[in-house]
Amino acid sequence: MPETPQDVLKLIEDQNIKIIDLKFIDMPGIWQHCSFYYNQIDESSFDEGVPFDGSSIRGWKSINESDMAMVPDPKTAWIDPFFKEPTLSMICSIKEPRTGQWYNRDPRTIATKAVEYLQSTGLGDTVFIGPEAEFFIFDEVLFDQNEHEGYYHLESEEGSWNSGKKGEKTNLGYKPRYKEGYFPVPPTDTAQDMRTEMLLTMAECGVPIEKHHHEVATGGQNELGIKFSTLVEAADYLMTYKYCIKNVAKKYGKTVTFMPKPLFRDNGSGMHTHQSIWKDGQPLFWGDKYANLSEMALYYIGGLIKHAPALLALTNPTTNSYKRLVPGFEAPVNLAYSQGNRSASIRIPLSGGNPKAKRLEFRCPDATCNPYLAFAAMLCAGIDGIKNKIDPGEPLDVDIYELSPEELSKIPSTPGSLEAALEALEKDHAFLTDSGVFTEDFIGNWITYKLDKEVNPMRLRPHPYEFMLYYDV
Repeated sequence: MPETPQDVLKLIEDQNIKIIDLKFIDMPGIWQHCSFYYNQIDESSFDEGVPFDGSSIRGWKSINESDMAMVPDPKTAWIDPFFKEPTLSMICSIKEPRTGQWYNRDPRTIATKAVEYLQSTGLGDTVFIGPEAEFFIFDEVLFDQNEHEGYYHLESEEGSWNSGKKGEKTNLGYKPRYKEGYFPVPPTDTAQDMRTEMLLTMAECGVPIEKHHHEVATGGQNELGIKFSTLVEAADYLMTYKYCIKNVAKKYGKTVTFMPKPLFRDNGSGMHTHQSIWKDGQPLFWGDKYANLSEMALYYIGGLIKHAPALLALTNPTTNSYKRLVPGFEAPVNLAYSQGNRSASIRIPLSGGNPKAKRLEFRCPDATCNPYLAFAAMLCAGIDGIKNKIDPGEPLDVDIYELSPEELSKIPSTPGSLEAALEALEKDHAFLTDSGVFTEDFIGNWITYKLDKEVNPMRLRPHPYEFMLYYDV
């Protein structure tokens, strides 16, 4: 893969590439792009950037200050496999062209600042992140919301609800039963070839790949495994992961969603996020404490637990996120840590005697998050735990379903809604802003955007289930 601007320009010449596609992420977490004829990109583009109008990007500039610049990262260059003409793709960070400063609302810039903050503390020089994003593959999705109706309809040949369906095709059965989709072989698993193509396509785009498999839920829940990477790279790879999965599915006439809870009565989709800090090539989370963790790792966990209610406004940033994080099920709603209890929000994976594999897994996040913001925020919370020696308490190594109500009440839990998480973020964000990684402007803008565009609009609209409950009152 290219490393420098010169490498990219040589690749453009050698491969006779005519179109350069520059991708960047908006504030909520969706990739945007603009394609340029190859002669519009030169060596200065990698420093000064390529101008564009940022006024229509969600959560960014107003119309009177809309000029911005995309600065491509040469290390992210890959040939886009989904375009007819040879097209070179690169991921960009955003600059203010008048000042030459990095834009403080650009998520990729915030992620870069988080790593720089870690290095400035002297605690470590590298943070590794390994996200595990789950998703559903559906055959069809229908939804609408207007003045007189609101509905969604999902269809899947793997849906257990279709076991008695008659239609144009013969019903052959072989549908994963509810909560029994982990790991059936074909013909029950219908997505093997599609997932293989997704995985290999990601590899062509530079993503370090590991595996793929069917997930627990009926109706087409799946997961592809990618290797851990440094923080900014991991976010880049996750966006490429989502891009490849959606576009390969489209080739098969399918549709993909990363919504945490698209189906009622079955498991939701999360994004368990592995993380560890290193310095001078040495892992710092290995030690002689609980589960072979170091004291630093325990303090890091303490920071995550303390700030989790506020963190979730960034790691679980949609109203749908809290349809997954519901107490009483297997969801990671308990703000505690454990080496075996998957209902705890932080799990310590088994890593044998290998210090380099020692890490923790924060199980709350889901893939509706903007990964640059989520990874940066988790790192800031962990650093705050280390700097202030925050005690994470005792591990949760008991079966929570056997605990008495009194015992369970002593275990803090995640917020029950996006609104509650945003309220927590408003009260607790110094761990994000004191370092300069996030600005007060960004936090205030994020809270306002989420309330105005998501929380409050949901309040205004009747829910279909309300008609089931109340129509005949």
